[in-house]
Amino acid sequence: MRYYSGELSDHFDGERFFNPDQQDSDRSFGDVLRWKFKEKPAAWPASVAVEAVVPQPRVEGLRITIAGHASVLIQAAGLNILTDPVWSERASPFRFAGPQRVAPPGIAFDDLPPIDVVLVSHNHYDHLDVATLKRLHDAHNPLIITPLGNDAIIKQAVPGARVAVGDWWDGLPIGDGAEAILVPAYHWSARGLRDRRCALWSGFWVRTPAGTVYFAGDTGYNDGAIFREMRLRLGSPDVALLPIGAYAPRWFMRAQHIDPDEAVRIMTDLEARRAIAIHWGVFQLTDEPREEPRDRLHAALARAGIDAARFPAAEPGAVVDIIPAG
Repeated sequence: MRYYSGELSDHFDGERFFNPDQQDSDRSFGDVLRWKFKEKPAAWPASVAVEAVVPQPRVEGLRITIAGHASVLIQAAGLNILTDPVWSERASPFRFAGPQRVAPPGIAFDDLPPIDVVLVSHNHYDHLDVATLKRLHDAHNPLIITPLGNDAIIKQAVPGARVAVGDWWDGLPIGDGAEAILVPAYHWSARGLRDRRCALWSGFWVRTPAGTVYFAGDTGYNDGAIFREMRLRLGSPDVALLPIGAYAPRWFMRAQHIDPDEAVRIMTDLEARRAIAIHWGVFQLTDEPREEPRDRLHAALARAGIDAARFPAAEPGAVVDIIPAG
């Protein structure tokens, strides 16, 4: 299945995208069987209480509100941006099977403020949820920005959606004095069995008059080169939204998902003023206990001599106001 046709590049071979000069993120059917039959997942709670919040319609400064998993509301200079929005009960192509939400969204869908822009980092079901995108299109008609190839998936599922696409390092305007730059990530993509790496994956570097936000999407660390390159090309963000969950077992997940220690390394590589941990505690995708990412993050920050207040493991409903560097 082909979502994109374009010129060859250092991360596109004419048919599939790839992570240049990095460990292969593909896993064989045998690897999957080894994981599922030889590893033992931790037991998660069936549900977790969440104190949902009702955001203000617009914020002149820079405010981050955690909806849950990789879904984050960024309010900056009057602009409302959602990342990887998933309001469905399952991160799955099916309504009856697949990872089920244990924590409700920290913002009820009907309490969302007017959404101007949606950033979709890649096409895995816990990041690209067509049911939520349909609801957002009907209620808000936002501009959806996504890496190459994902537009084909979105436009087929959401006719009439406003979709803009880009390659790594492309900058797209999102409002007065604001832009979203697609930045590299070490990951992969697939919606089914025959479309592995047929659409690109990315993070986003969001520049606004109220401050700069880096949203990592999903990524491994590998040699860390892309994070140091971001620092050289783009400067340091006021806040980095970094995943800390879905990392176990490491032999299976290392090339595609960072763990809390690597999240701290990325914060350091970027020289980010602050960070907020995302992508944990909502859907059980891998084997670690629910609270382990939070506990390991605290330990990693202590070892690095970083104040834990600079990098909280935020639960759904958490609100963080960011004061940009002077």
